[in-house]
Amino acid sequence: MRTDTLARSYGVVKKGGIIVSITGQPDPVELEKHGIRGTGLGAQPDAKVLEELAKLIDSGKITPIVSAVMPLVDVAKAHQQIASRHTRGKVVLKVAEPPK
Repeated sequence: MRTDTLARSYGVVKKGGIIVSITGQPDPVELEKHGIRGTGLGAQPDAKVLEELAKLIDSGKITPIVSAVMPLVDVAKAHQQIASRHTRGKVVLKVAEPPK
């Protein structure tokens, strides 16, 4: 959840409920004040995991779902598409053309 959404959530979560945030750790003071629990959820890049994922993709064992591939100059358009929540899969920005 976004930071502003997190701030508004403390007052609407039922007593005894839990907030899970992907934007950072919930404020312990606010959690206690409202009688709720909270945790942050995130992922750290791991080179070994990314390497294994690349191998699985290259071998065809997993297939990422790509909604659109756009040039980097269309970053604003890509962001709008993601914000619309009507994409299925990833929106990929192409930084440069592959060398010939």
